Amino acid sequence: MRAFLAAAFSLALAIPATAGVTIDEFKTDGGLTVWHVQEDSIPFVALELRFQGGASLDAEGKRGAINLMTGLIEEGAAELDARAFAKARDGLAASFSYAVYDDTLSVSAKFLTENRDEALELLRQSLTSPRFDQDAIDRVRAQVISGIRSDEKDPSSIAGQAFDARVYGTHPYGTDRSGTVDSVTALTRDDILAAFQSTVVRDRLYISVVGDISREELAPVLDTLLADLPETGAPLPPAATPAFDGETVVIPFETPQSVAMFGQSGVPFDHPDYFAAYLLNVVLGGGGFESRLMQEVREKRGLTYGVYSYLVDKDGADVWLGSVQSANNRIGEAMDVIKAEWARMQSEGVTETELEDAKRYLTGAYPLRFDGNGPIADILVGMQMQGMGTDYIATRNDRVNAVTLEQINRVAREFLRPEQLSFTVVGQPEGL
Repeated sequence: MRAFLAAAFSLALAIPATAGVTIDEFKTDGGLTVWHVQEDSIPFVALELRFQGGASLDAEGKRGAINLMTGLIEEGAAELDARAFAKARDGLAASFSYAVYDDTLSVSAKFLTENRDEALELLRQSLTSPRFDQDAIDRVRAQVISGIRSDEKDPSSIAGQAFDARVYGTHPYGTDRSGTVDSVTALTRDDILAAFQSTVVRDRLYISVVGDISREELAPVLDTLLADLPETGAPLPPAATPAFDGETVVIPFETPQSVAMFGQSGVPFDHPDYFAAYLLNVVLGGGGFESRLMQEVREKRGLTYGVYSYLVDKDGADVWLGSVQSANNRIGEAMDVIKAEWARMQSEGVTETELEDAKRYLTGAYPLRFDGNGPIADILVGMQMQGMGTDYIATRNDRVNAVTLEQINRVAREFLRPEQLSFTVVGQPEGL
């Protein structure tokens, strides 16, 4: 029976959500705010926890501590060492994953209804009593350092890190969350404990649960799961002040293709014009092969396999970024085309046909994101962190469709800033 349920559990991740998602928002007796969707058709549950702050909470001089700590959470807890913990988790056909980003530390759990209590107790131990054994620290540290050394030889990673350092300066966003070889090598077990205690806390916690569990069952389960977490952690960093000087910086690197990162200031999600800006980006560089950048840089001139632009809404900064790769003798031409299209869209805007195509692209793809309990739980917790209401899923496409041609072209004039567009190029570009 357990093998059958495990197979159903995996299959459920690929079952499209054909009905509307009804979100029940409530508070537990312990004061936790929860977004919950009850879905009883398959006997498993997806749980998502997000702790705001993420790698940006690294203490001064301890860059990479939270990233290393996150990789160690599942390496044993309470009386179970790393091997015993993995065996217990796998024996329950449960799945736990822990990941850290600039602004969040995420915990994702999926488990069967039949052994829910056992799975949640194992998860609770990992969140309240991680062992951080020295042998596990040494093993995971070596893996992190291997990744850092690999990034030091990867043009895309070099470009991304150099671009972030230019844009964000001394803010945590300006350095890689993995740290450096030196900073990670110097981390002690006490540093890892301090990173855990500053990050995995209740006062910046967001929760979503989707699956075979009722509100009445769920509330006490969550209070038990999270009761022993510290109430508060390290203070959040101040907002960043992204700097875009409109210049091109070249970092020499021996490679047949140059990699370029580029960007300008962005648009916050809570801005009244955000959806117009989002649609504008679809037309500019976020709409796949139909975007202007792809048409002009790839299809018409064959300068690249791909060029993209995207809006990034961080907790402490809003930016509009893009990337392109091209042969060393052609990257300059690709960049010139990107700059020209950026300026042309600012001055001329988009056409009615482009706007309608972008709307169809966004509204048609949106339902496909709700393809199982896990993805839905992930979307719900992200909605909470963005400050959206529980009605967002139902109203999102209406907000997209409400954007007018007049509005989107005003946004193009006001928010696209060709004079800000800054490039960081890694490679051996000719003529730059």
